[in-house]
Amino acid sequence: MMRQYELVDRVRRYNPRTNEDLLNRAYVFAMKAHGSQKRASGDPYFSHPLEVAAILTEFKVDDATIAAAMLHDTIEDTTVTREDVDKAFGEEIGGLVDGLTKLGKLDFVTRHAQQAENFRKLLLAIADDARVLLVKLADRLHNMRTLQFMPEAKRARIAEDTLDIYAPLAGRMGMQSMRNELEDLAFRSLMPDAYELIVSRLEGMKAKNGAIIARIAAELTDQFARRGIKVEVKGRQKQPYSIWRKMERRSIAFEQLSDIYGFRILVDTVADCYAAVGVAHTTWPSVPGRFKDYISTPKQNDYRSIHTTVIGPGSQRVELQIRTHEMHEVAEYGIAAHAIYKDAGTSADAPVVSESRAYRGLRQTIEALASDDSEKFLEHTKLELFHDQVFCFTPKGRLIALPRGATAIDFAYAVHTDVGNSAVGAKINGRIAPLISELHNGDEVLISRAEGGSPPAAWDSVVVTGRARAAIRRATREAAKAQFGGLGRQIVERAFERAGKKFAEAKLKAALPRLARASIDDVFIGVGRGEIFSTDVVRAVFPNFKEERKAGPAVPLNESGWFGLPKAADLVFRVPGESDAAEALPLRGIDFDTPVRFAPKGGAVPGERIVGIRAPEGIVIYPIHSPALVDYNDHPELWLDVRWDLEDAPNLLYSTQIVVTLLNEPGALGVIATTIGEYGANIDAISSSASGADFRRFVIDLQVRDIQHLNAVLSELRGKSVVNKVERASG
Repeated sequence: MMRQYELVDRVRRYNPRTNEDLLNRAYVFAMKAHGSQKRASGDPYFSHPLEVAAILTEFKVDDATIAAAMLHDTIEDTTVTREDVDKAFGEEIGGLVDGLTKLGKLDFVTRHAQQAENFRKLLLAIADDARVLLVKLADRLHNMRTLQFMPEAKRARIAEDTLDIYAPLAGRMGMQSMRNELEDLAFRSLMPDAYELIVSRLEGMKAKNGAIIARIAAELTDQFARRGIKVEVKGRQKQPYSIWRKMERRSIAFEQLSDIYGFRILVDTVADCYAAVGVAHTTWPSVPGRFKDYISTPKQNDYRSIHTTVIGPGSQRVELQIRTHEMHEVAEYGIAAHAIYKDAGTSADAPVVSESRAYRGLRQTIEALASDDSEKFLEHTKLELFHDQVFCFTPKGRLIALPRGATAIDFAYAVHTDVGNSAVGAKINGRIAPLISELHNGDEVLISRAEGGSPPAAWDSVVVTGRARAAIRRATREAAKAQFGGLGRQIVERAFERAGKKFAEAKLKAALPRLARASIDDVFIGVGRGEIFSTDVVRAVFPNFKEERKAGPAVPLNESGWFGLPKAADLVFRVPGESDAAEALPLRGIDFDTPVRFAPKGGAVPGERIVGIRAPEGIVIYPIHSPALVDYNDHPELWLDVRWDLEDAPNLLYSTQIVVTLLNEPGALGVIATTIGEYGANIDAISSSASGADFRRFVIDLQVRDIQHLNAVLSELRGKSVVNKVERASG
């Protein structure tokens, strides 16, 4: 454990006028308060706050922050009160310790809206003094360095917490060195195999390319020295987590990364920065699109530097970061680098802090969060706080945290499951946008809803959050149950009617054990899906029911790839004949939402007699002359009488398929297309194949109004000189 004088020496190196008495008193006070408390590692508990203070000396913070770091757990974990700290060290340090105590009570492990609300509390907690944030980040860093002593169940939660909240917040404050270490420690804990693999690859690359790197560094130094520019060249290697994240984001291999190694060129003045760029670009070819000037346009976190990539010695791509020494300090230490000590007639430990852009932006965000003015709230929170998360807002100003790449659908489900299930549209920043639109930081999202709606199953492949995906799958299953349940009920009721029996739910409920179903709804769904035959339901309710039977083999439904049907010992034999219109299921306007599709290879069009075949996933509609119906002669239970119901949609086009054999000569297909267009039909798809030396065979997916319209088109095509044969494909 670090000794008292060692900590004081660390502070004195960057602040010769440090208040040693304050630091010594804080050291003794904290050590006595924690007494015999132990950490999970077995070390004295006081070693933790002491190490937190030591970490902060690297960022050259003021004496009050060092003292607060040593005291930061006293109020929460000992009998010490806020009044005790105020009395011993004053209200300034007492306020810092109290703010850290409040932060310690926040739970950032929760996801979705609660995590966003806790993030809001974090910002509010550090509103008055950024030094609270500095101590909290140092506290988290030491906890991550000793994570191996925590129970395994807690490790993952703490590591995820670090990646989601603390590392990005350190980056937002410009403290890149701390962010890098937090990310790599969390990465090593969460994905040890991936971490070790990348580290071993980096070591292998360093051993292989060490000579080249040294040569590039020497040549860079030499070139700048020749032009009279004093530079300090530092090699830079990407961190393991940064490499892994880039590989994941771009779906590329380790070998495809071109910027693992780079060089920082440190100069004395801003003018030297631009002069160094001129030297680099006149000495080596620059890579187009790889120049960024963050000096004239600094990042939100105060980062300033020039980035450029050149083809350097040995034809190697070399990434250069050119900045002044002061810029480098800010890049490494961020907000902490802005503390400037001046003798202003006050004590040496009272710093005059130059407010950085990073802290100013954060403070303004906090002020907006605390206000009731939603417009101001939105205006000031359009900042990229996290690189791997986006923060969006409802029109009322509620903060919604989502992962990068999230869509408006994810947003809707994050607000509430019912909002997601009924979502039909979105407005993003006041403009109508598709629900699949990717969201960005600061977007205001308004979800349009249709009560009673259900999400399309296709959304499952669009969303990125687990909450949205689970809700969509659940809603899809419930919708399918409702569809098949309605169909099954109607089929069962008709089966009872044909058998001359009265259907009663009470009797069916008593027969559930014989059907191996838990509820009446399960029976209807089973019948609708084709898992139970309606005659089996009748037999279960009336065991003495007898009807002529005929055995028949089970066959697949059709060529569309739908599931085959379950085998049945006996099936009722019924040849479908003319039925009363009142008994027929309408193709459109039925009182339940049943999946309906037309048979492939021809389908059916209005004006011709049709029949429905019940399948596990809905109803397939065939024209009555379709040869495919022969396969179902031994499965009369699958036949449904259906009819056209076109009152609500008299002008729709319906798909069918025709086969045309043409002379193989220029312009022949144009004649066919022109004829079809002149008759008001539409070509939906077309494919061709050779048919002998002089002819080609075209299969055309055609859209027509009805059977009369189709016959008129076929008749006109047969009269064309380029046409050898025209026929309709059989549905």
